[in-house]
Amino acid sequence: MTPDQLITFAAVAEHLNISRAAVALHLSQPAVSGQLRQLQEEFGEPLYQRDGRGIRLTPSGTQLAEYASRLRDTYRQAHAYRDALRGLERGTLRVGASTTLASYLLPYLIAEFQRRFPEVSIQTAGGNTGDIAGSLTALDIAMIEGPVGTDLPPGTGVHAWREDEIVAIVPSEHPLGQRESTEAQTPGVLPATFAELGAYPLVLREEGSGVRQVVERAFTRHGVPMRVALEVAGVEGVKEAVRAGMGIGFVSAMSMRHEDDALCRVSLAPEPLTRRFTILVPHENAPSRVAERFLEMCLEGFG
Repeated sequence: MTPDQLITFAAVAEHLNISRAAVALHLSQPAVSGQLRQLQEEFGEPLYQRDGRGIRLTPSGTQLAEYASRLRDTYRQAHAYRDALRGLERGTLRVGASTTLASYLLPYLIAEFQRRFPEVSIQTAGGNTGDIAGSLTALDIAMIEGPVGTDLPPGTGVHAWREDEIVAIVPSEHPLGQRESTEAQTPGVLPATFAELGAYPLVLREEGSGVRQVVERAFTRHGVPMRVALEVAGVEGVKEAVRAGMGIGFVSAMSMRHEDDALCRVSLAPEPLTRRFTILVPHENAPSRVAERFLEMCLEGFG
């Protein structure tokens, strides 16, 4: 029995799913399964059982999970203490970001942070909002674009961050993209109501996406049914589906900053559809110094 095996078991016990634990630990699924097999051989009896697509701990596994969780917490505290003693001359920062943030904002934040602290090593993890929220225990800091859930790990700090607008996107030749305003104060394409959008097929992000959650709630709030033509993973997947004529898509306005003329962004009426990005800090009562500095840089408005 090794500390690594116990830390792996703590992650599996937390997620009750080997694949999700592997993502949180930045390990392959076979590596996690191998450590679990060795641990069970060490104890001589089952520690978990398959349960549908996940697992269920046996009584012995439940007891071992308590010891394993304490070991993992102690390891993290020692890791944070080491980084605090080193200051920012060295250290590692593990940053997780949901899809839009990982693609269109995080690279600029990392570039600035490495300019300020060039000796800090940065590891990144991406996924939709649900993926990142489920991997918090393996991160120092995380940025999500969807609603903050109620099942965050104990001690997680929650910081409301910057505002973002969600826009509809259509091919440039689409009827909604042809309606240009003639008023000097509002140049560009006219906003579209949810009733107008609901008359067309829609392209949505996958389940767990922050953009999808906000859009679905907005359609429900306005009492407009959604005609979903396609569900697709990732922002660029939505753009390509819209280019192919599959329907109207929804993306963050920041993802359209460098877009060509093939797509047209349409704001939503009667008022723009906005949401807040959120920064999550696991174990905020004892964060590493690099995590504190990265949080300060984000909150000061850079990016």
